[in-house]
Amino acid sequence: MGVMQDLGLNAAMLAEKLAAARVLVVGDVMLDRYWFGDVSRISPEAPVPVAKIARSEERAGGAANVARNIAGLGGKASILSVVGDDEAANALEALLVRDGIATSLKRDANISTTVKLRVVARQQQLIRLDFEDAPSHEILADKLQEFADIVGEHDVVILSDYGKGGLTHVEEMIRLARAAGKPVLIDPKGDDYSKYAGATLLTPNRSEFRQVAGSWRDEDTLTRKAQDLREELNLDALLVTRSEEGMTLFRAEGALHQPTLAREVYDVSGAGDTVIGTLGLALAAGLTLPVAMSLANAAAGVVVGKLGTAVCTQQELLAL
Repeated sequence: MGVMQDLGLNAAMLAEKLAAARVLVVGDVMLDRYWFGDVSRISPEAPVPVAKIARSEERAGGAANVARNIAGLGGKASILSVVGDDEAANALEALLVRDGIATSLKRDANISTTVKLRVVARQQQLIRLDFEDAPSHEILADKLQEFADIVGEHDVVILSDYGKGGLTHVEEMIRLARAAGKPVLIDPKGDDYSKYAGATLLTPNRSEFRQVAGSWRDEDTLTRKAQDLREELNLDALLVTRSEEGMTLFRAEGALHQPTLAREVYDVSGAGDTVIGTLGLALAAGLTLPVAMSLANAAAGVVVGKLGTAVCTQQELLAL
């Protein structure tokens, strides 16, 4: 049996529910640039490979990739973020608009839009070059005001923290969203999770959770650490994505584990965006958290089989 059958979901009805669901994504957006080429020699100037670039690609990354995943699954995605007033911002906005995402990108002329440039040869990443600046206080205050104005128009809020400064007011955003009765899902960053207190759900990966809670020797220790953190932060749930080990959802009712559904792992970059995007959209569509987790796990299994910041389409999900 497939995932859809196991969950007792009708594909047509699910597609209809997803199409009506509205998700607001806020956080650090970036432009992912890929330069693809071939390497056949070592530079005479230094012991480094020479990549002869044949083609390039641009993709929306970070929080923008979360929105892409929601749109790819047939949902209504809105993105609120800060960018520079530059060519990269224009390219990023064009990509989002092309995917049918409602965009509100606050332009800050004093910063550069975050760009991650990857040079890839023979399906191997040779180097990644990052360009980034922290946004100004004034532009962040402007973004917070717009968040307060539009949060009530959405079913679920996703805060995607990549540590670039776009979620400086995360505590206030959580408060505003919860006051409006909206679930708040957060992809966290760093080793201080106290700022995320009161959120509905956090989705750290295995290494991120270890950074906050410390290491564990067995499942019982992991469960204790996860439940302690969940209670300390007053969260409804905590979802730890565990790479090849699958993912585990911790709630007051206990722990629920699902093994990975990936058939072939090609590239795990962006898989966390797919997980939280699918989770948020499924909850916005009225599905339960365990069912939303199953769909997120299935979507992540599709995405890790693709190169770079990719998405799982609705057709791919419904076919599972």
